[in-house]
Amino acid sequence: MSTTQDLQFISDLAREAGRIALSYFGRVERLTKNNSASTDEAVSEADRATQRTIITGLRRRFPNDGIVGEENETGDAITCEISDPKGRVWVIDPIDGTNNFLSGLGCFCVCIGLLEAGVPTLGVVYDITRDHLYAACQGQGAWLGNRQIQCLQTPMDNAAIIMMTSNVLDKTGRAPQWACHFLTQTNWKTRILGTAALEAVSVAAGVAHGAITVNGKLWDCVAPAAIVLEAGGKVTDLKGNAIFPFDLRAYNGAKVPYLAAAPLAQAAVLEEMRKHP
Repeated sequence: MSTTQDLQFISDLAREAGRIALSYFGRVERLTKNNSASTDEAVSEADRATQRTIITGLRRRFPNDGIVGEENETGDAITCEISDPKGRVWVIDPIDGTNNFLSGLGCFCVCIGLLEAGVPTLGVVYDITRDHLYAACQGQGAWLGNRQIQCLQTPMDNAAIIMMTSNVLDKTGRAPQWACHFLTQTNWKTRILGTAALEAVSVAAGVAHGAITVNGKLWDCVAPAAIVLEAGGKVTDLKGNAIFPFDLRAYNGAKVPYLAAAPLAQAAVLEEMRKHP
């Protein structure tokens, strides 16, 4: 089966999942994972219903592939069904931007990405309310709908946009100095959308020079990473080290901080982060 056919199938599946998410929009309650007050990580029945649809579609078409998903049916763990960590594994975020979704803010998306031997080779990010579908397959370019997209080929300047997720606290609850620096300086224009995937694909689309995600998980990273890489960008951790190939052995939902950046912007962003730890 061709990669073009696979990409079309995943694009259609993301749109189907988006329709299900949209049917819940404005009428679901906020839950917390593990049904416990000890965590404030939001989830809803919409997340689970959307992921259910995606997994059903993936299992039907790719019965031998592994699956990693943000949710499970009971809310007490992630979905992690991997027979071969070095094989083909689909990584799913049914609704990236759940807090936006629950608040009625129409900035959320479906993410479906494929890791092969730990490397992102296919990704779809569907911006549901705007009906914008970002897609890429290794060697076939990155696309927004029918338009091929590319990262900016310019260095950081006074018009540059840097995306930054809203939660930048480290393990100790401290905000790094670079986050404060980016918010208080007026040269680079800081934007926060509340969804790591849409922030990252903004880099692929040539809208932003960089996007920083501090507390994302693997499912926030794989699909947009496939798109950014095919658009000519770079995806690393927050020190510039490689994330991929990603070691899926014993993955249990650990955080995957990452920087998605245009090629001539990456070094400048990393340097500012290094100077303001």
